[in-house]
Formats: sequence, C-alpha cells, structure tokens
Amino acid sequence: MTPFRIKGDTGEWEVVLGLEVHAQVVSNAKLFSGASTEFGAEPNSQVSFVDAAMPGMLPVINGECVRQAVRTGLALGAQINRWSRFDRKNYFYADLPQGYQISQFQYPIVGEGELVVELEDGGTQTVGIERIHIEQDAGKSMHDQSPSKSHVDLNRSGVALMEIVSKPDMRSPEEAGAYVRKLRSILRYVGSCDGNMEEGSMRADVNVSVRKPGDPLGTRCEIKNVNSVRFVMAAIEYEARRQIEVIEGGGTITQETRLFDPDKGETRSMRSKEEAHDYRYFPDPDLLPLELTEAFVAECEASLPELPDAKRTRYESDLGITPYNAGVLTTEKETADYFEALLAESAKRQGKPESEVARAASNWVISDLFAALKSGDRAMASSPISAAQGAELLALIADGTLSGRLAKDVFAIMLETGQDAGVIVEERGLKQVSDTGAIETAITELLAANADKVAEYRSGKDKLFGFFVGQMMRATGGKANPAVVNDLLKKALEG
Repeated sequence: MTPFRIKGDTGEWEVVLGLEVHAQVVSNAKLFSGASTEFGAEPNSQVSFVDAAMPGMLPVINGECVRQAVRTGLALGAQINRWSRFDRKNYFYADLPQGYQISQFQYPIVGEGELVVELEDGGTQTVGIERIHIEQDAGKSMHDQSPSKSHVDLNRSGVALMEIVSKPDMRSPEEAGAYVRKLRSILRYVGSCDGNMEEGSMRADVNVSVRKPGDPLGTRCEIKNVNSVRFVMAAIEYEARRQIEVIEGGGTITQETRLFDPDKGETRSMRSKEEAHDYRYFPDPDLLPLELTEAFVAECEASLPELPDAKRTRYESDLGITPYNAGVLTTEKETADYFEALLAESAKRQGKPESEVARAASNWVISDLFAALKSGDRAMASSPISAAQGAELLALIADGTLSGRLAKDVFAIMLETGQDAGVIVEERGLKQVSDTGAIETAITELLAANADKVAEYRSGKDKLFGFFVGQMMRATGGKANPAVVNDLLKKALEG
C-alpha cells in the first residue's frame, strides 16, 4: 500500500490519527439508574433523581451495561480486566447536573486489543485498541429553542457509554473511515450498540497531528463529536492541511479541542485541550470497584455471535462465494441474517446443499435486491421482499420456470404488489417456454420470413445469429427458454 502523504510547500507530510469512539450501550435503563434510554422522548421526560443529581441519591450499577462492555472487548480480542474502578471526572457545564461525570480512568474494564480493517486497494491495516472504559453520558444543551436562552434536556444524562480508544496507528482519512465502519459493524453484530451515528448513539472524537515522515509525533488537536464516517474523513483532511499551513507559515500547533462544521467543511477552535490533571480524577466514593468472575466472562464470551471476519471466511471456504460477495454480505449483520435465511430456504426449496445455491443467492442479493433497496431508500431490515419470497423466485429460475429476463419482470411486480413469485407467474402467464415443438414451429416461421438473412448467415455472416435469437425472443414475448432457442435455432440454420 502506498503511504498517504500530503504535499506541502516544504515537502511531504504524514498524518497521525487516533480515534476515541463513544458508543451508547444497548440497554433499557441508564448506567446508574432505572430511567429509560428510549430515543426520541419528550425533553426531560426520562430523568430519575439520580440523573438529576438530587441530594442523597446514590448510583447503582446496571449489570447489563457491564456485560455489554465485556462482550465488546472480547469481540475485539481485548484484555478483560477482572478488577476495574469508577472515578469522578470533574468539570462544570450546564448539561452535567452533578458537576462531575462518573467514568473510568486508571483502571478501565477493558484493556488492549486490536482491529483489522480492510482498505479499498485490498490491503489491510491493524489498528490497536488502547482501552474501553464505561462512563455516563451528559445531557444535551439546545441553543435553537429560544432567541435569548439555552435549554437543557437531561434525557441523555446518565446513559451508558463505552469509550473505545484506539492507538495512533492510522495514517490516512481512508484508514480512519474504514476503522469506524468496521468497529460499527462489530458493535452491531455483538448487539452492544446500534451504531446509529445520526441519532448520536455513536460518535467519534478524532485526534489529528502531522509530522515529516520519520519525525517524532507532532502536537495533536482533537475534533469532538463527529457523527458520520464521511465527516470523520472530511474533518481529518481539512485539519491536517490546516496544521501543515500553520507550521509551514512559521506558527506552532496548540493542543486544543476543535469542532467540525460539515456545512463549511472546516474545523474551528472550541477550547484549549484539557489534560487528566485538569479533571481532578479521584475514585468515586459511592461505588465499589467492579470485580468480574471467570464464570461471568466465560458466559459473555459464549454469548457472542459469529463475527464478520469469521463469517466472511466461512462464506468463502464452505459456500464458495467470491471474496467480494462475501465481504459485502458480511459487512452489516442485517444483510448477513437475510442472506442466511434466503440460503436456507433456497436449499430447502431446490433440494440441494447450501453450497450449490449460495453463489446464485449471493449474486441476487447484491445485484437485484440491493438495487431495489437503494431505489426505494430502504434498509435491509425493512426489505419489501422477504427471504422466503426471494427463495421462491430463485427456485423458479433454477427449475427453468423463469428465464433471467422473466425473473426480473416478476421481481419488479413483486416489489410493486407484494405478491409471491409463484402467484405472479400463474396469474400473468409468465412461465418460460421450453416446449421444443412450439419453439421449432416459431423458428420455421421466423426463417421463412427472413430468407434473405438466412442466406447471408449460411454464406458466412455468422454474426447474424444474434439477430435470429433476438427475433425469436421478441416473437415469444421473452418467454422462450434461451438455451433451447439457441440449440434448435443453430440446428435449423445449419440444416
């Protein structure tokens, strides 16, 4: 892989990147209270006395949030720390009722791991995971509700977050984008975070620095709360070039926190970057250290599903699917689930092993179904064609009832009406014609009506064969079996 470099006035520069991804834990209740975590509720309608920091309220750990963090760490091949501790991270802001955030600092629940990401050129990059710690989210300040006041919604206050901190192993916007996509995919497979960046349940703080290749690390700037893969890549591109211009102009980079403006495509300064001592961390006196048993960790590991890398390998080795198709089908859990349901039903209907129907099934999902979903702006989870309906369509193709062209017509009607393929074929008479007698009669009539072209073909213009095939398909309304047509037509023309 060619190293990513940015050209400046003084030569080439290297970008050094690390990401801190905040992933909201999937649970019905918050990290230290029983308040609901449902998205979209009326402001301040899901706030317990604990979340509002009322005097005398004590936090109580939500065991499901701990379980989800451990499962995530195991999925990333990370060290699970049997002993961890919660700390108070002190800072003051309007949407932080306590004046501190309960987080983990020196002793996180998950230690080092790694994530292998696939790049567009076919190469891979291994990104180290530094740690995963659990913490509570702050509330949300809203500045667009009044011309003169800011409002605060505490529904999000106390919601459990996993902060997944990478090592500074990425060197290009592409690698960072691939890392976020792969991490989101794994979180969704595990079921520990829904990965919905638009709703804020997954967001990234992006640390960017630049240096001349081989030099020590430069001063980094942190871009806060970037909420899409596209914006992560755009923010890196802009911030790296900004830092290079500052340095080459004789200035110095100050460690600071910045925000990315997606409308302008640029970053802007937010505040000077705090260090750990600025937050005055100390152990939370209301919470005992978290101690995990071996049995608990083993149960978490046993609950993990087949993860995307293992699934892709199985698709290639056991099902004979191409590496490209296997990669596409396993990127999102919903796609893999749909494909496997389609595969099982197709094998059942056709009376064949899954390995014999897998290639056709994968091609249909990636071409026909994906195109339909894209045109209808739908996700796989809301596909208008069920796996059982898709399997019936594939079975009708496999047994010769439908040609490829007729299958596309039937699929279009399925999308429009919701009817099953078999019903459409019967009601509209769309069966492929394989009756050799009927096809021979049609060929005889075709050749009689085009005697001049028959003569040209027989004199050596064999490219006219395509003309005769096209005329036959037109004459039969596209219903004639192409293989039968080709065979009988060739015999008739050579006779």
